Parts: sequence; C-alpha cells; structure tokens
Amino acid sequence: VQLQASGGGLVQAGDSLSLSCAVAGPTFSTYVMAWFRQPPGKEREFVAAVDWRTATTYYADSVSGRFTISRDNRKNTVQLRMNSLRPEDTAVYYCASARSGTSDTTSSLSGQSRYPYWGRGTQVTVSS
Repeated sequence: VQLQASGGGLVQAGDSLSLSCAVAGPTFSTYVMAWFRQPPGKEREFVAAVDWRTATTYYADSVSGRFTISRDNRKNTVQLRMNSLRPEDTAVYYCASARSGTSDTTSSLSGQSRYPYWGRGTQVTVSS
C-alpha cells in the first residue's frame, strides 16, 4: 500500500485548508484511513479516521467540529477539510491505513501502532 499526502501549506488563523491522501496498491478487505499530526517538538497524535466501507468517522476532541474527514471511493482518496485553523494546528500531517475492526471506537483507532501503512507527511503552518 502506498499513501501520498498533499495539500499542506501556510495559512493564517481562521483560514481553511484541505489535505488529500491518495491510496494506491492492495489494501485490506475492510480498512480505515486516518490522519495523524506531529506538532513541532511533540509526539504524533491522532486527528481523525474514516471507515472506508461504512464512512463512519472518528475525531479527536481537539478538532471535532472544525475538521471533516471524508473518502472518495472513485478516486481512492481521503480528504481532511480543516476549518477555523488555529496556530496550535501547526504540524506535519500524516495519513495512515489499518485494517478495520468489528467494533472500532475513537480510542481504538487513536494508537499509532494500529497502522502498518503510513504516507509521508505534509506540513501545515498556521500563523497567528
């Protein structure tokens, strides 16, 4: 599986930005796609995830209501629409893929070790 993230950039606080992750190659029969981010000097953290088959979405509390994750089956991409961006959203954003579970929750999808496939990151910088 190859994941390619794109769409990062420099924006001002309050602006919006969309990230895209292209999925190529064989995947699990049922899987989830997720976005993580790593702020400067901090650990990588979960942002959002979407079940590819059911389109069920999961969000970290810090982005809930501001970010929207979605998938496009035809284009084999997953998007992260980020609204009302804040300086604390500044980070390198990564997309990742994992096999979906029978009873996934935000908590069960938040661990990095769950995801065997990762794309290269894309930088998002939000100025104040």
